[in-house]
Amino acid sequence: MTEETPGFDEKPDVPSGATPDDAEPKAAPEEGAAPAGDATAQIAGLTAQLDQSRKALDERTADLQRLQAEFQNYRRRVERDRITVKEIAIANLLTELLPTLDDIGRAREHGELVGGFKGVAESLETVAAKMGLQQFGKEGEPFDPTIHEALMHSYAPDVTETTCVAILQPGYRIGERTIRPARVAVAEPQPGAQTVKDESEAGDEKDNGPEEG
Repeated sequence: MTEETPGFDEKPDVPSGATPDDAEPKAAPEEGAAPAGDATAQIAGLTAQLDQSRKALDERTADLQRLQAEFQNYRRRVERDRITVKEIAIANLLTELLPTLDDIGRAREHGELVGGFKGVAESLETVAAKMGLQQFGKEGEPFDPTIHEALMHSYAPDVTETTCVAILQPGYRIGERTIRPARVAVAEPQPGAQTVKDESEAGDEKDNGPEEG
């Protein structure tokens, strides 16, 4: 006959009027669970941090854009200064060569540009042209004080305005920059010539007018 071990089949005492579920122990709340109020506060804190991060990012982006604009302006300014310095250096060099070019021009006019001297002279003119040097000044063109320098003055009956009648020394420019004006002899209309011409034209019109019937 098997002996029963006392206490294994015994049930806990249940108070009168209570259900059996009340006798079972309740599970303890999980560790780390935060109340609803704490979760809302955490979300608000994270949102504020996100806003601050976005604000800082916007500020850094604006700083970067400003630095990029300043750098682009600096590059343009450096490039502009580099071109200006180069143009000044070329202009100074070509200015020193102008007397030699004048000698070449005079030798050509007198038929002395021959032999090896002709080849050297033409090579020098070609190089100067490649560097942007342009010669100007022609007989018969109107006098322009911005590009011409009048060294001689006279009157002529066959001109209607101040005109360059002789080029004593050609002018030179680089692009739009004049490095030496053309030195010229100018002629103006003779005093009273225009008045005589106007009176002559008026008389011709009168003589050629319609005859009265």
